[in-house]
Amino acid sequence: MAAKVSRRADPSTIIYGASMRCAAAIVLLSALTASAEEGMWLFNEFPTEQAKKELGFAPDQAWLDRVRLGSLRLANGCSASIVSPDGLVMTNHHCIRACLEDLSTKERDLLATGFVAAAKEKEEKCPKFEGNQLQKITDVTASVLAVIKDKKGADFQKALKAESARLESECSKGDALRRCDVVTLFHGAKFHLYEYRRFQDLRVAFAPEFQMAAFGGDPDNFNFPRYGFDAAFLRLYADGKPVKTPEHLKWSKKSAKEGDVVFVSGHPGGTERGLTLAQYEFLRDVSLPWNLVSLAEQRGRLDEWMKQSPDRERVAKSRLRAIENSLKALKGRREALVSPGFLEAKRIAELALQAKAPETSKGAWDAIAAALQVQRTLYVDYVMREGSQAFQSELFAHARRLARAPVEAAKPNAERLREYTDAQLPALQQGLLDPAPIPMELEKARLTWSLTKLREVYGADDAFVKKVLAGQSPDELAAQLIDGTRVGDPAFRKERYEFKGKLEEVDPMIAFARRIDDECRAVRKRWEDEVDSVVKKNMELISEAKRAQGQRGPPDATFTLRLSYGRVKGVGNGPAMTTIKGLFERASGKAPFAVTERWLAQKNKLSGATPYDVATTNDIIGGNSGSPLVDRNGDVVGLVFDGNLQSLGGNFGYEPSGNRTVAVHGDLILTALQSVYGAGHLAKELRP
Repeated sequence: MAAKVSRRADPSTIIYGASMRCAAAIVLLSALTASAEEGMWLFNEFPTEQAKKELGFAPDQAWLDRVRLGSLRLANGCSASIVSPDGLVMTNHHCIRACLEDLSTKERDLLATGFVAAAKEKEEKCPKFEGNQLQKITDVTASVLAVIKDKKGADFQKALKAESARLESECSKGDALRRCDVVTLFHGAKFHLYEYRRFQDLRVAFAPEFQMAAFGGDPDNFNFPRYGFDAAFLRLYADGKPVKTPEHLKWSKKSAKEGDVVFVSGHPGGTERGLTLAQYEFLRDVSLPWNLVSLAEQRGRLDEWMKQSPDRERVAKSRLRAIENSLKALKGRREALVSPGFLEAKRIAELALQAKAPETSKGAWDAIAAALQVQRTLYVDYVMREGSQAFQSELFAHARRLARAPVEAAKPNAERLREYTDAQLPALQQGLLDPAPIPMELEKARLTWSLTKLREVYGADDAFVKKVLAGQSPDELAAQLIDGTRVGDPAFRKERYEFKGKLEEVDPMIAFARRIDDECRAVRKRWEDEVDSVVKKNMELISEAKRAQGQRGPPDATFTLRLSYGRVKGVGNGPAMTTIKGLFERASGKAPFAVTERWLAQKNKLSGATPYDVATTNDIIGGNSGSPLVDRNGDVVGLVFDGNLQSLGGNFGYEPSGNRTVAVHGDLILTALQSVYGAGHLAKELRP
């Protein structure tokens, strides 16, 4: 999933822009009149009657419970599913690339060669991975609304944090294997408590070569027809043994074919379909342009850095791929927002809603617009201190956690930063004590880049820049901090965390994190009190106005489990599936269209008619990567890994005529395991 870059106009650029303008125009029509397939539905509020009317079939509660328990969330931002009684987990290759990098060495590059565990005892642990299985959903709306009623600003934020922390702590009961999250839905109109079972020992069982998983590279990214074998298998372990999982999803005995009803059960990361005009304008004018420029700079620097040696390429390949994918996705979102008529249609719909809104909601739009003016003034400060651009380094992130831990531990639970509350601490601790190796040369380069960017944005005479650099150049400071720190040692991090700051601090990276922490916390507090709290409070009022006028539908995505339904279908007269025959016809022998030796060796033994990838009308977004594609029986028929160009506007609405989910076909997965990779034991585990 990469992004196209060209220094001159070419047909692909023209087609890309035109397709997105067309998509955006239809998106805004579908936003006003929902199409059948639109919707990432809550499992506890699935529209049974609507589905029955549109599909001639609707899942019953037993079906929903079985699929819910067979679904898994990977804490690194992906979806997955449990697909055998012995804890076998299916997800995408691009979701576990970090694991493959962590397990690789100069002598063993698992991204290049792939990985096949001949038996369970040969499966290798992924250091940074956690799986969450949704056990229970509880509606806590009444409890939360009772506490935040009539509160504003900092008082609203404090009350919401306190009640969320209380509910999460009561749910988790100090059990490190239980995760509890209060989830905001419908922009504050509803609150649900999600209770998860945590799996903290995930081991890789199978992964193909990077080249096959990402076949087609940037030219094929967000397109269909497609030939990506973007699949991988992990296994859940507890106490050193595979976990028994009777609640797994079964593999379908029937192949998915064109026209079939299919469902996607996964964790869409976030959509913005219910925002105000002012919020869309902020995305268009501020955050998207900033992030596009930043990602382009990161890609250029990383690409140049990787060219210096094969080992640099090995440790940074998946990071570059992720940056390229984000670039292309964000470009698509901005294309949707700048398309003719999109915001005008939003303005008309918003005025109509305001005209009929109850008095209690009348001022909500103006309040949000005012808060966003504050957000505009804070945005750069926030991203450069607390957000995605802040001190890019795993070592710094660990140091910041260690520096803040004793400060937060001394506070009442309700007053801590959210990640330090009792219910959230197990996840923080797992990340902090993770034994995964950290590539120091890349760390030095990334920290240098982000310090250089900080000085570039604010200027060398800025007070914060002076405090950060302390008279040194970005490369000098980065080298001093990374060469001098012991934070890369998990044992050192464990010692510092357990002593809660009682030891005299001599580590330069932790001391650096402490030196700049007051300024960083101050920006975060203003953001939460003056922007986030105002937006949350008033979006709640707008949501109430919408529901009062009969506007119904699922809430925006929140990286919580959702279910979408659709059919296997191509775009227009295009195909709904590709085949192995098409793969070899598309293969040119050169990257990104090169087929690996394993596949070439088996070419004449494989049936060219075997389905490869499949397109469906399901409504998905980022975070759904790794979701199972299941049939009306709830059995697996494929593995979601991408969308097409028209899906790039999916953050803002569903475009019914061309928006497509792209999945690896279930038949290909079995065929590849059995006939290409010598992993017939896994194929048998999937379909005994």
